Amino acid sequence: MRRILLKLSGEALAGEKKTGFDEETVKGVALQVKQLMDEGIQVGIVTGGGNFWRGRTSENIDRTKADQIGMLATVMNCIYVSEIFRSVGMETEVLTPFQCGAFTKLFSKDRANRYFQKGMAVFFAGGTGHPYFSTDTGVVLRAIEVEADVILLAKSIDGVYDSDPKINPNAKKYDELTIDEVVAQDLQVVDMTASILARDNKMPMWVFGLNEENSIVNTVKGNFSGTKITV
Repeated sequence: MRRILLKLSGEALAGEKKTGFDEETVKGVALQVKQLMDEGIQVGIVTGGGNFWRGRTSENIDRTKADQIGMLATVMNCIYVSEIFRSVGMETEVLTPFQCGAFTKLFSKDRANRYFQKGMAVFFAGGTGHPYFSTDTGVVLRAIEVEADVILLAKSIDGVYDSDPKINPNAKKYDELTIDEVVAQDLQVVDMTASILARDNKMPMWVFGLNEENSIVNTVKGNFSGTKITV
């Protein structure tokens, strides 16, 4: 595996606190990513914003403005996580699809590839830069653009189930699914736009629990206990 795109959910970054950051959780992610990069694997990172903001649950805010707040939440997450990465010895850069002054650099495929070639961890913040497109769509879009081999979806849950395991103790966990099956069964691994984009561009996704010990390294090395979504 040459290049991966790792999606970190905001909720997973928050750990047991559910909001904000759990520094030990983020440091654990950083140490795993460093191990992979030391072995020559190029790593891009996208973060969700759910530890700060879920604008679609608000009935009082215009959808466009709510989505803009969500995009900024992902920028904050990427800046924070990138600094934790730096603290364990990695070089990082944060790219956004819109100008953020001196905080980030503007995204382009060529710029991202230059950073990958320099051995840097590259963060893709701000989603697509447009409202009505989720972070799910943003991660699939960036993975396609930078020609990643696979998207790793690190979540607060350890795979894809046929129903919510927090509500249904008899929920069935899937080892492998096609994207068409995900869509047909409305399993909501990623949203519909992201699913179709991944399917049409043959971009596989692997879903696993971030909070399991050494889960990122184990997933990349084949010791995988989550759900593989194939194309």
